[in-house]
Amino acid sequence: MSSTNHDSRPGQMLPNLPERMRAMVLERPFEPLKAVELPRPVPQAGQVLLEVEACGVCRTDLHLIDGELPDPVLPMIPGHEIVGRVAAIGSGVQGIRLGQRMGVPWLGWTCGHCSYCGSQRENLCDEARFTGYQIHGGYAQFTLADARYCFPLDDAIDAAAAAPLLCAGLIGYRALAMAGDARRLGIYGFGAAAHIICQVAVWQGREVHAFTRRDDTASRDFARTLGACWAGASDELPPQPLDAALIFAPAGELVPAALRALGKGGSVVCAGIHMSDIPSFPYDILWGERRIMSVANLTRRDGDEFLALAARVPVRTEVTRFALADANDALERLRRGALQGAAVLIP
Repeated sequence: MSSTNHDSRPGQMLPNLPERMRAMVLERPFEPLKAVELPRPVPQAGQVLLEVEACGVCRTDLHLIDGELPDPVLPMIPGHEIVGRVAAIGSGVQGIRLGQRMGVPWLGWTCGHCSYCGSQRENLCDEARFTGYQIHGGYAQFTLADARYCFPLDDAIDAAAAAPLLCAGLIGYRALAMAGDARRLGIYGFGAAAHIICQVAVWQGREVHAFTRRDDTASRDFARTLGACWAGASDELPPQPLDAALIFAPAGELVPAALRALGKGGSVVCAGIHMSDIPSFPYDILWGERRIMSVANLTRRDGDEFLALAARVPVRTEVTRFALADANDALERLRRGALQGAAVLIP
């Protein structure tokens, strides 16, 4: 686990840190993010302050802005694919040094004592809090994080390239793990998570079938360059029945489509935090011991396992860089599907 033990050590801070910082803030749903200047936050006990090097733009950020996530804390600085350098350390933190590169994921805090936390299922904790949703995130020059929920990152990797690994990669990895040893894999929605997990699946020796919107030939071509053996429209059937299907697009109508593409005993794994309503479908496409499952968040163990695996593959992320002030443009391009791979903000 990447948790960091606490002791009674006093805090530490780099010299000459600015007193103010720039950030992009969501004040109300359905409105663009607002560029603001805020006081630089100060880490409390158990926290670290990171100077943000890069922050990925995730579809979950769109769900927050579009009012599709319940009970958000507002105003909120979004962003939960954060790569940064430790600029200050709160009291009681061990094992982290000033200047160290760290990654901050979606899962930002759990209670640590419920039945889920006690059974290595902290992703299901009822009290969990999430980065960029209930805890201010990385669309800013600085951000605070609970030291126990940060991952050490290699200094040698490009910060922008690493950012999508912290959510798109982690959620994709958890979805792939839930598919078991499925050899013939379908991926629906070929965005940030799919382009990462396609590389992992191909490296593992699986056959990857990519499904996109009918008019999105660019994404199908992109999937083939990453090793997909077949690419087609989401309403098409693959050449042979799938053993498992991972759905990354937030479109409920893809569930019946994926069921129709499955062989008996296959699984559909819904990997988004939000999905539109699933339409009714005939029982015969579920029959034959087919299953529908959902992925809920991630655990720190997922992070440890996936980041080590991504280095072995190695995973190469395709990123489009945006200035922090251009966050609304990045979000709109993500909404339109006008990106290959992932968008990343560079403060």
